[in-house]
Parts: sequence; structure tokens; C-alpha cells
Amino acid sequence: MTVMRHGGNFLAFVELVSDRVTSFEPYPFSIPAIASLRNRLRFSPGATLFVGENGSGKSTLIEAIAVAAGFNAEGGTSNFRFSTRSSESGLHRCIRLARTERRPRTGFFLRAESFFNVATAIEELDQEPGGRRVIDSYGGRSLHEQSHGESFMAVVEHRFGAGGLYILDEPEAALSVQRQIELLRELHLHVVEKGSQLVVATHSPVLMALPGALIYQLGDEGITRIEYEQTAAYRLTRDFLADRTKFLE
Repeated sequence: MTVMRHGGNFLAFVELVSDRVTSFEPYPFSIPAIASLRNRLRFSPGATLFVGENGSGKSTLIEAIAVAAGFNAEGGTSNFRFSTRSSESGLHRCIRLARTERRPRTGFFLRAESFFNVATAIEELDQEPGGRRVIDSYGGRSLHEQSHGESFMAVVEHRFGAGGLYILDEPEAALSVQRQIELLRELHLHVVEKGSQLVVATHSPVLMALPGALIYQLGDEGITRIEYEQTAAYRLTRDFLADRTKFLE
């Protein structure tokens, strides 16, 4: 793989607008990573990754960024407006998402936990009379008639276009290791050849290996920049594969 040189460069930074926060005691402002957004967090023009343990605030932050960028909280394109169950935090109303002068040609919010709802919304739209079938933009085959992993890859391979803003929340949840490597390749090509910008929350040491990505670790210390080899996911996976018996004991 070549090193990232391009990217879409649509989002510049995100920061918390403290005047809009009435208290830092309730969720989600009590999460150290969210509270640390009082310091401006810059995006890479190519790919920005959020990593950290469960409960560190990755999904909360990426959801707020997606909603502030104009996407539906449950996922999809900016044209999706369905709501199965409103569960998003109010964080999107308390952040400032700074855009550059460039505008994406397309975009998508791919969220593992509510992807089923996106697939259902597509089917419901196609039951309405008239117009081109929505599912044709996703490969032409019902996402519900594919495995979870196959449907994820169908979205990336068919719906993700050049010059897009793509926000992904734990996309590895439905993917085998082989499929994660395929996704890694697709995302890399989107940045270096198709001029897209990515913001991804992930636990996957495979996806964290995206060449040239800016990696932020969320934790008790807030948000810190980290190199790939310093991530816990990389170190634990490396050590486990080197001596799995030690871990099992």
C-alpha cells in the first residue's frame, strides 16, 4: 500500500462549545474524552481514527460528529430521515464542527449497531411508487438478504463514491478478518485515489493499520494522539499471537 497523500479535506476540526453545556457532571459530558473537546480536535484531510476501550466515548463522539455533519443519527446518507428509536445524546448540539471551503460530493454514516434499520428504510423507500430503486445504488440486492458482513461491504463497494465524507462507527463488528482487510483496502483507495475523507471509530487492529491515518486514543486522560504500534489493540493482538498459551493460562 502507498502512503496517504490526498483525501477530501472537508472537515477541519471539532470542538466543544462550553457555553452550550449546562453541566459537565451528567452523561456524556462526564466522559473524560468528551470533556477534553474544550481543546480543538483537528481532523486529518484523509483518515482520522478514534480508538479506545468500551465506554471511552468513541461512538458517542462519532455519532455527534455525524449528526452535526448532517447525517441521520441511525446511519445512511444525508437524505435519510427515519427514526426507529431516538437514543442519540445531545452532544451534537454542543459541538462546533468546522468545515473547509471544500464540499463533499456524497457521504454516508455507517453505524454497525443500527445498520439493520438503514437496510429496512431502504426497502420501505423502494415500496413507494415511482422513481429509481434505492437499492440499485447498493448493488441491487436486498441488504437483508445478505449476511451482515456482505451487506456492509455492499454499501462500501457500491454506495461509497469518489469525493465523499464517510463516517464509520465500528464497521468491523460484522466482518471476518479477511473482510476487514478488504475494507482496509477499500478505505485506503478512497483516500489516496478518490479524494474522500474518513472518520472512523474502531477496535480493529486491522483497520487501525490504515496507512497515514491520524489516530486518537480516547480514555481517562481525555483524547491523545497515538501511533499505530502504541495502540492497545495492536500490542495485545501481537502478544497474544506470539504466545497465546500465556494468555489462556
